[in-house]
Amino acid sequence: MKREADADALYEIIKTVSIVALVLGQPETLGWIGATDTLKFHLPEWETTARHRGEKQVQIGKKSGVKERVSLVFDRVMPGHRKYFGFSRKIAYIAIFVGLLILLAVILGLAIGLSKKSSNHQNLPLGSQTYTGDLTYYGPGLGACGITSSDTDHIVSISHFTFDAVSKGSNPNANPLCGHKLRAVRNGNSIDLTVVDRCVGCQPTDVDVSPGAFKQLADPSLGRVEVTWAWLPPVPAT
Repeated sequence: MKREADADALYEIIKTVSIVALVLGQPETLGWIGATDTLKFHLPEWETTARHRGEKQVQIGKKSGVKERVSLVFDRVMPGHRKYFGFSRKIAYIAIFVGLLILLAVILGLAIGLSKKSSNHQNLPLGSQTYTGDLTYYGPGLGACGITSSDTDHIVSISHFTFDAVSKGSNPNANPLCGHKLRAVRNGNSIDLTVVDRCVGCQPTDVDVSPGAFKQLADPSLGRVEVTWAWLPPVPAT
């Protein structure tokens, strides 16, 4: 630093003396002045290097200005000499960064989950449309809705996809679909059925009924047939 200051001082002295020599009309008094109409300086190599270094530092300073300002802001918010929950500022920065990443992951996960759930509801038979699926029968008993049924009752077991989608808690007896009625139609025959159970092996539009109900729509020996059905009012809400 002292050497650079000396170089600047020497530069100013040479410039001043040269100007005075030109004014007096005696440029020959200085050997490093080339002509009266042009002012040229032959500075020592060490001085030129020092001045070049100074200009380079100024350029670097301009480029690093933004970085320095950001650093100043962080220093004001979280001074480097303080401890944060017993850790250094660097560790605190890392902890904050990791925490933000975890929070972002949770938000994205919830958003994707809600989007999928909404999409699944749109594909389930929960509206006033007419649906087509497989009709099967099973041996009734105590159903998921807490109701005991017999082979001759007009009851239906709804797909677990649909049943679970509208569940309001862990108790299946309280499922909103329990007690709802639907009308199944096949080859001009129809029957009204009450939801009492949850069918694990059924696809969303399939219905599983009692043997007596199946017999009114198809020959029991067929086991599985296609059926059209729709909810009776009030239609279950999605």
